[in-house]
Amino acid sequence: MAKKIAVIRTEIRILTIEQEDYISLTDMLKAKDGDFFISDWLRNRNTVEFLGIWERVHNPAFNYGEFAAIKSQAGLNSYKISVKEWVKKTNAIGIKATAGRYGGTYAHRDIAFEFGMWISAEFKIYLIMEFQRLKDIEQKQLGWDIKRDLAKINYRIHTDAIKENLIPPELTKQQTMLVYASEADVLNMALFGQTARQWREANSGKKGNVRDYANVTQLVCLANLENLNALFINEGMPQPERLQKLNGIAIQQMKLLTDDPRVIQLETIEKKEQVDGE
Repeated sequence: MAKKIAVIRTEIRILTIEQEDYISLTDMLKAKDGDFFISDWLRNRNTVEFLGIWERVHNPAFNYGEFAAIKSQAGLNSYKISVKEWVKKTNAIGIKATAGRYGGTYAHRDIAFEFGMWISAEFKIYLIMEFQRLKDIEQKQLGWDIKRDLAKINYRIHTDAIKENLIPPELTKQQTMLVYASEADVLNMALFGQTARQWREANSGKKGNVRDYANVTQLVCLANLENLNALFINEGMPQPERLQKLNGIAIQQMKLLTDDPRVIQLETIEKKEQVDGE
């Protein structure tokens, strides 16, 4: 799926190809006044020299023989080359002509920034700013996803401990689910002070469950409690004793986490993203 940024009222698509970001030159060209083509930029000698250096740094399979022939003709009035010809002759990887839904000419971000200067200095500056803003958002989202994934991984550790230590083989599937739900509520009571059912009854207009509405601090604490509960189960600790112990740990950890400047920063980012998304 293509990502999009807006640069001076021009919508520009970005594709991820082999874990690298490629920006649509076709879209960028719409911001340039007059009738111009990417081949006009590609015939420029300075462009060819830049592309050659970029390929030399990033592409071991670059065809220097063909590149030398192209470079010798670049800048001449009679010289013209298309993106497809450039790629085919030199085995270049920095520029790609794609077909289909996201069709067009895409270039590695380094090259796209250089192309932006051909449109205008102002356009290049805003292109870099918007691209960096997109990467910052992605990085923040990645951090949030990692925390959610951590909670899911710890949940698997937790349920495995329940399965191995609390569920006799003769239980039916329905009885087994009751045990899982019971242990999930041990964590819910320890951290949120209510069972899943109590939360649903008090929040009938909301979808999901109490954990879906947890903030960053609570998710971090929940991940820790899941690990500890799994350990306590493996040690044979009775459920009432585990609940009391986990509640005390939850209180202690929440006091520490709510004062941690890193967690406060994450909470601020999360709230801002929620407001922006409304």
